[in-house]
Amino acid sequence: MRSLTADPLGLALGVLADAVFADPRRAHPVAGFGRWAQALERRLYRDGRWPGVAFTALAVGAAGGLGLLAHGATERRPLARSLVTAGATWAVLGGTSLAREGAVMADLLEARLLAGPDGARARLSHLCARDAAGLQAPDLARASVESLAENVSDAVVAPLAWGVAAGLPGLLGYRAVNTLDAMVGYRSSRYRRFGWAAARLDDVANVVPARLSGVLLVACAPVVGGSPRRALAVLRRDGAAHPSPNAGRPEAAVAGALGVVLGGSNTYQGRRELRPELGAPGRAVSAQDLRRTVGLVRVTGWVAAAFAVAISSVRGRTAVRTPGAGRTPWVGDG
Repeated sequence: MRSLTADPLGLALGVLADAVFADPRRAHPVAGFGRWAQALERRLYRDGRWPGVAFTALAVGAAGGLGLLAHGATERRPLARSLVTAGATWAVLGGTSLAREGAVMADLLEARLLAGPDGARARLSHLCARDAAGLQAPDLARASVESLAENVSDAVVAPLAWGVAAGLPGLLGYRAVNTLDAMVGYRSSRYRRFGWAAARLDDVANVVPARLSGVLLVACAPVVGGSPRRALAVLRRDGAAHPSPNAGRPEAAVAGALGVVLGGSNTYQGRRELRPELGAPGRAVSAQDLRRTVGLVRVTGWVAAAFAVAISSVRGRTAVRTPGAGRTPWVGDG
């Protein structure tokens, strides 16, 4: 079997499909994987790390194995490879839906619609698991900006990076890892041990993408009137201050690009956390800052996609010209 670098045409088509169709409300492939993983969890759950390791290995292995089978089945069928890669890329990306949710939150905050089933507090659950009861507009705006910043890596940059590095198995395997982390990667009494493997694997899978996301956000800062120099300074100074080994990088870059402070007091399932502040102190986050973040996330996603397609194309051409390229894991198959 030849190498696993993704088909560049398929990546490009998948990115365009996400831009046009976003995430469907029903029958999303990732939601289907989540339901299957829940059924697997019910069978394997025990309060310990090793059952969690087995659960994570089986779930991620199934997703990556499906990608490997698809890769093998389309190895000598370029059109089929492009179409399958396009479908997988569309399924694992979430940039368009992420930006749309941010825009909806900005609309609600600008209209001062905070309470009620259709208000900003209820809507925050679409972006993060933070307790929203009692949060005021600046807190809701900050939570939304932080979620958009973190998820531009999880929902856009990381899947594309893993697609370039490992083709279809990389696309599907990464989304499985990230989905499991969202399902069981909590420090609750149920998942503190069982979810340990999923959380640690997600940390490892996002080490490079999170830092790449920070750099891309810095480069795109002028799009929203920000200073790349200031954004880079905040990224370098505060990126490692976040309790997550990865989330602080894109959050610090966004804080620097906007000229605001992120971090502070957050509540999750009744448990209060005090996180380090990222950015220059002095200005709270506003609804307008959230709208600027939406624009920054969109542009960063397009830039990341352009790089992914370009790198995959170069690797594909290199594979054609390099003798024995099929035995080299970092060379594409064209």
